[in-house]
Amino acid sequence: MRYPAFWSLLLAVAFSLGCGNSNEAIISGTVLIDGNPPASGSIAFIPVDGKSKTAGGVITDGKYSTTVPLGTAKVEIRSSKVVGQQKLYNTPDSPVQNVLAEVLPAKYNDETELEVTVEKGKTTFDFDLETKTKRK
Repeated sequence: MRYPAFWSLLLAVAFSLGCGNSNEAIISGTVLIDGNPPASGSIAFIPVDGKSKTAGGVITDGKYSTTVPLGTAKVEIRSSKVVGQQKLYNTPDSPVQNVLAEVLPAKYNDETELEVTVEKGKTTFDFDLETKTKRK
């Protein structure tokens, strides 16, 4: 072994890559709202047992990927749309900012009814959400 420092570094990198947290899983999936992928949003996984950490990530073009602790979790999904603009200051030349409103009903976020069980090997959770009431 001519370069012991190089081999030590290589071994340390290989070891760290192969030793992920065994109490977590990388999960991904798609989110559809009324059959369409939202351009942006967020997803959160809140452990039911209250002992694990909350995890989450962004939704981009209806897709997400994040690391989540194993176990049962409530899922909160949020997506907003621009409903107007407002001035930042009460002056004629004031810049404006977008005013956003939540697209999804509370049953998908603040009062979520969504729940998943994250296990080793199950890495995909898709959500097809409806904002409109279906007629019978």
